[in-house]
Amino acid sequence: MRRAGDMLPIGKIAARTGLAVSALRFYEAEGLIHPIRTAAGQRQFRRSDIRRISFIKIAQELGMSLTDIRQEIAKLPDGRTPTKADWAKISRKLQAMLDDRIHQLQRTRDVLDGCIGCGCLSLKSCKLYNPDDQMRQTGTGPRIILNSPGDA
Repeated sequence: MRRAGDMLPIGKIAARTGLAVSALRFYEAEGLIHPIRTAAGQRQFRRSDIRRISFIKIAQELGMSLTDIRQEIAKLPDGRTPTKADWAKISRKLQAMLDDRIHQLQRTRDVLDGCIGCGCLSLKSCKLYNPDDQMRQTGTGPRIILNSPGDA
């Protein structure tokens, strides 16, 4: 049974999460959040939606797609505040994603000043990194930076 204090109107959720009301409506349209409608059609949110919305905001900042965020949010229980164990399941995926991103950023930092890995052959070091433009066989763009050495 829901108590009146457990439900918050969209304006209060917006103020609490630091998001615009329009952003919350967008999240709803994208199927990321599911407010309850009153008889008058007003959106009401559970207090537990604050955590879900915060997760969405953080995940977007980390570069997750809305599709990936939707898949992760779907793993959370509906109608109750997620537990620490519920969030731990999701955080494992985020940790792996962050580890990959950190690795890519470090790799970029380490080679950026010597070669951007574009295959242009205009730098002397390209003869070392990309002799005879062999990287063109793996695709376009900065292959050395985008791919780990074992990926090419």
